Parts: sequence; C-alpha cells; structure tokens
Amino acid sequence: MFDNKSILITGGTGSFGKKYVQTLLSRFKPRKIIVFSRDELKQFEMQQKFNDPCIRYFIGDVRDRERVLQATRGVDYIIHAAALKQVPAAEYNPVECIKTNIDGAQNVIHGAITNNVEKVIALSTDKAANPINLYGATKLASDKLFVAANNMVGERRTRFAVVRYGNVVGSRGSVVPFFQGLIDQGAKSLPITDTDMTRFWISLQQGVDFVLKNFTRMHGGEIFVPKIPSVRIVDLARAMAPGLEQHVIGIRPGEKLHEIMCPADDSHLAVEYDDHFVLSPSIRFYDHDVDYFSNGIGESGKAVGRGFEYNSGTNTHFLSVDEIVEFNAKAMA
Repeated sequence: MFDNKSILITGGTGSFGKKYVQTLLSRFKPRKIIVFSRDELKQFEMQQKFNDPCIRYFIGDVRDRERVLQATRGVDYIIHAAALKQVPAAEYNPVECIKTNIDGAQNVIHGAITNNVEKVIALSTDKAANPINLYGATKLASDKLFVAANNMVGERRTRFAVVRYGNVVGSRGSVVPFFQGLIDQGAKSLPITDTDMTRFWISLQQGVDFVLKNFTRMHGGEIFVPKIPSVRIVDLARAMAPGLEQHVIGIRPGEKLHEIMCPADDSHLAVEYDDHFVLSPSIRFYDHDVDYFSNGIGESGKAVGRGFEYNSGTNTHFLSVDEIVEFNAKAMA
C-alpha cells in the first residue's frame, strides 16, 4: 500500500515516528517519507540513523498553518503524531497544549483537504475517553475534529480516521524508562501513585503495526481501538525491580486510577472485531453512507452490549509479573 507513495509524519522525531519510519523502510518502497517536527536537533540526530534517499526532514510546527500547508503538498498519507503529551505539563500550561493539540489538528485537516491527501490517521490516547485532564480533553477535541473532517471533504478523496491506544512501553517520558532511571541510580524504593492503579499496555511496534493496518481497514470516521492487555502498576514495579520496596506518592494532577478506551456512553457506537474495536461516528456523513460492521479488508464486526466499557481496571486480560518481564524485554529489544 505504501510502495511509491508519499507519507508525512507529524511529530516524526518522536518515539512513534522513528519506529514508523523504520518499519516503512523495512517493509515498503515509499517514494517519499516526510519527517515533520519543530526540533532541528532531534531531526539531526534522527538523520544519523535514518538517511535513506527517500526521507525528507521538514522543520515546522503544526501550529503554523502555512507551513503545514506546504508540508502536505503532494502527500498521499498522513500520520498525525505531533502533540504535547505530558499530563502535568498540560495542566500547568493549558493554552500551549490547546494550541498544539487542537489548533494543530485543525491545521493538519486543512492541509490534507486543500492538498487532496488520500488518507489521514491521527494518533489519540486512552486519556481522550471520559477525560479528566487537559491533555485528554484536547485529544478528545482533536478526535472530534478528525471525525467531523470527513463531512468537510466534498468531492475530494480525503478520508480521516483516528487510532486510540494506551501506554506505549518504553516511549519517551513513560513509566518504564522513568522506573529504569531510578533503578540505575540506585533507588531504594520505587514511587507508586496508587496501589490499585492499572494501565493498558502496548509495545511501540504493536502500535505502529496497528496504524499501518488501519490505513487499509478504514472507511473514514472511525476511532480504532486495539484489544491489548492491562498491567497493575505495582506488578510493573515488581517485574522491573523485584528486590525494591515501593512507596505510595499519590495520584498526580489530572491522573486517573484506571484508563478507558471505549466509554460506556459510547457503547451504542462500538463495533467489536477479533482483535480491535471501532467507535463509529456519532454524527451522520451527508455525502456517503458507511457500514462500520465491515472494513476495507473484509473483516466483519458485531455490536457490543449496551453499557459496555473497555476499561484497564476491568479488562479480561491482565499480564502477570513474569509476563510483564517478557513483554517489556521484547518491546525494548
């Protein structure tokens, strides 16, 4: 699907972007990969590893509509990964988070429609479902923008979808490298926000593969949610440092005890497939009818029960301590 195509990745120097570029180069022969980000140092560092002739490093900020418009010219597919993601930072700097996560999303939509991009997938987060923090609220707004954008395309070919998943093992700023840093520094105990806290668990490669597959699955307007395991944070700490004690520090500003990816209030919109869920749009598209119980590769889904909720605390699949050790080792390899 990506052979001889032009692909733009916003926020392309982040953990996801680097893994996505690596995967594209190993599996396909793209005509062009555009790495769009605002940090020239990260682009320089990434260029030392990824210097294939098809790659273009494009300095810019998704807040800048004109620059996004330039970056999207001649592009076939967009992966929108640029975002301000740190929950406490967003709580203390709300306007900056809004400018990047909401205004930036609208700029990507504008660029995609103006330049007749074929397909766009925006990365979301479990924090966008029933959000209690500003980061989650901005990503929910972003999700709504990308879904509604399918009503703005007119006769153009552009279609938009969203991928939502949980904590990515080993991604920049996440709990695994945080714990590992403390362990490496000789910490006597690991800080636990709450002994009951749970999180969804996914590797970076799994996230990339899920996005890749959804480019072929999508009709436009979907929010794709993978079926993935949960972990208890106390089990994660035991898996990473079985000999260390743990001390409770309390939940941080804007943090949840458990995360949700399919809220109960959206159960009437949820379609269950073998390895994922689809949240169909709550709005009607005026120029086309879509059957979200089947997808672009012939898979079929079914309705979930009314009131169904996909919650990390009530998930049917939890990883044991030993399974976390094995999962993390593979994810970080």
